[in-house]
Amino acid sequence: MRILALVLIAVGVIALLVPSVTFFTRERVADAGFFSIDVSKPHTIILNPVVGGIALAAGIVLFLLSPRAV
Repeated sequence: MRILALVLIAVGVIALLVPSVTFFTRERVADAGFFSIDVSKPHTIILNPVVGGIALAAGIVLFLLSPRAV
């Protein structure tokens, strides 16, 4: 349960610090023998700060309520 809490805390902090993540994929649009044309397409993932705050709060609550190992 502590591992889940730590993961939620990490995800919450990342979601609050980084509002969006953009990555690019390459797609081939034309292939004519020796010549080929590739296009890079951007994809953006937007991280909502409200969800980050909820994940952070849930992680802290789980961490505090989890049983301690002896």
